[in-house]
Amino acid sequence: MLNYIKRKFQKNKQRRTFREYGFEVKTFRLPADGEVQYAQWQHPFESIKSFGQDEVAFIRQYVKPGDLVLDIGAHTGDSTIPLALAAGPTGTVLAFEPNKYVFKVLAHNATLNTDKTHIVPLNFAATVSDSKLVFNYSDASFCNGGDLSARGNHKHNYPLEVEGRHLQNYLLHNHAALLPRLTFVKVDAEGFDKEIIKNIREIITQYKPTLLSECYRGLSAAERTEFYDLLTQMGYKLYLLDGLFSQNMQQITSAAQMSQEKHFDFLALPG
Repeated sequence: MLNYIKRKFQKNKQRRTFREYGFEVKTFRLPADGEVQYAQWQHPFESIKSFGQDEVAFIRQYVKPGDLVLDIGAHTGDSTIPLALAAGPTGTVLAFEPNKYVFKVLAHNATLNTDKTHIVPLNFAATVSDSKLVFNYSDASFCNGGDLSARGNHKHNYPLEVEGRHLQNYLLHNHAALLPRLTFVKVDAEGFDKEIIKNIREIITQYKPTLLSECYRGLSAAERTEFYDLLTQMGYKLYLLDGLFSQNMQQITSAAQMSQEKHFDFLALPG
């Protein structure tokens, strides 16, 4: 009991006290891709990441060498690296992460595995306009959080100012030559996924990339219906995934199914 109380006290202290954490580079050996390095953030609330060949094999169904991939909400790069292995060194993964403390780890991960990947880390959020905004986090060292301004009593009490940019304008002005190679978009933005997809709707409509997104636990039934309608009206078929990069999927054929699970990842494939 004393040890439990001590651990709980230490965890609460870590939650309330700001500290900038470093990273540890780990090496994973994949049967097909060989050695892959990853910088694991040492924040005490960060989960331990691992990489397997199955994740990369899943992505390779939709991403080929030379393709362009958008990883929106890249965090430290645990999804970015598998995406980049599929796109290869001749492809490009644009990895967006607005949190400046997390971004330092993502930027380092972009320097690893350069014989196998090409990652461009970008330190801003995808927003409806170019502006600064406040994200809210559950701890003083900014591990878990996002744009929770529309979520009411979210209990994320630690604010962090971040830079926001209109994503479609940014892509058209800075990466127009790459856009014809766009085949995959991953969005993980704490319930803001729908708005980000709406923000780049013209690009998605033109190039029809595969979409990997999240139905966030805080979305209302009306928001879930709007999300379903948005994607199906753009010509996509939705599939609920049994975990990120999972081969187990079930087609979502009605808006009502978007409310059957509280929180889930889903794949949207162009019809």
